[in-house]
Amino acid sequence: MQLARLTFYRVRMPLQHPFETSFGRMTHRECIVVEAEDEAGHIGWGECPADRDPGYAYETTGTAWHILQEFLAPAALQTPLNDEAPAADFQRRVRAVRGHPMAKAGLEMALWDLHGRRTGRSLRALLGGVQERVPVGVSIGLQPSTDALVRRVGDFLALGYRRIKIKIKPGRDVGEVAAVRRAFPDTPLQVDANSAYTLETARALKPLDDFNLLLIEQPLAEDDLWDHHKLQAEFRTPICLDESIVAPRHARQALEMDAARVINIKQGRVGGLLNAVAIHNLAQAQGVPVWCGGMLETGIGRAANLALASLPNFTLPGDISATDRYYARDITRERFTLNADGTITVPDAPGLGITVDRSALAAYTLRSTRLTPPA
Repeated sequence: MQLARLTFYRVRMPLQHPFETSFGRMTHRECIVVEAEDEAGHIGWGECPADRDPGYAYETTGTAWHILQEFLAPAALQTPLNDEAPAADFQRRVRAVRGHPMAKAGLEMALWDLHGRRTGRSLRALLGGVQERVPVGVSIGLQPSTDALVRRVGDFLALGYRRIKIKIKPGRDVGEVAAVRRAFPDTPLQVDANSAYTLETARALKPLDDFNLLLIEQPLAEDDLWDHHKLQAEFRTPICLDESIVAPRHARQALEMDAARVINIKQGRVGGLLNAVAIHNLAQAQGVPVWCGGMLETGIGRAANLALASLPNFTLPGDISATDRYYARDITRERFTLNADGTITVPDAPGLGITVDRSALAAYTLRSTRLTPPA
C-alpha cells in the first residue's frame, strides 16, 4: 500500500460544557486530525488526542505537529507499507522515534481506517472485537460545589448512563464522594485523581474504601509504579492506572508488582491500537479487567474507542459517552448516541465506519499541511 499523501489538520473545538480536572479547566479542545490517502484514492482518518497544554501528558498539539511532519510522515511515505499489516509496518519504521505515543497513535489510526476501507472490514473485525454494543459511563469534571456535583450526576443518570466517574483532588475528594454515594447508593461509581496526590497525601483517601467504588484511578504521579504498589497494599478498593501505563511493558510491570488491579487503556496514550490490544491481551491472560478511557475525542477517535472496547476483556464501562456529551457540532456526520441499556453501538461499516464532515473540519481548523512521498 503506497500512501499518496498525508494531510494534518490542527483543530480547535468548543466543548458543550467546561471540563475541569486536577490539572486545569478546559472550554475548548485541540487535537490533530490525520487524513491518509492511498494510490487508489481510498482515504483513512485518524486522531492524535494531544491537547494544547501539557497537563495530562508532555505531548501537545505543537509537539505532535512537529513529530508527525518531521519524522512519522516521512517514515510512512517513503516506501509502500505492507498490504496485510500497514499499521504494524508503520510502527516498525518509527521505533527509533523515542516517546511521542499520541503522535504515533494518530497516524496509526488513519492506517487502520484506510486498511479497513481497502479490505471492506470494520475496525472491530480487524481488532477481533466481539461486542456489537459496549457499555459506557460518563466522566464528570470538578463542579462549583458539592450540590452542583450531585445534581450533575443525577442529570447524567437520567440520560441513561449506568456508571459515573467523578474527578477528585486534595480538598475535593472524600466529602464529595460521600455526598454522591448518599444520593445514589447503588450507582456504579469510580473516582479519578489525575496524579493529584503523593503517597503521603493519598492516605487521606482511605475513607473511600467504605463507599463501594469500582476503582480509584491514578492517585499518584504519572510516571510512578512503585508507590502505587505500596498504596494498593493499603486499600481494599482497586487502584487503576492510567497515565502510568504508556506501553505494554509498563502494564506488565504494574501487574507483576500489584501496582494496579484494573487498567485504563487509552489507545492514544499507549501509542496506538496495536499496543492497546497487546495490553488488553496481557491483562486478560492474568484475569485483570480493563476499560477504555476517553480523551474528549471527536467522532473519529470515538469510533476507534468503541471498536477497541468491543474486545472481550473490556468488562467495565468506558469513558466513551455520546457525542452530545462534548460537542454540539462534531467533525463526523455520524453522532454517537446512548442506547436505552446504557450502551453505544459499535460501527460496523468498513474501517472506522465514519464519514468526516469536511465543512465542520474546515470551520474548526487552525492550520493544515499536506505531505507527499519523496520524488
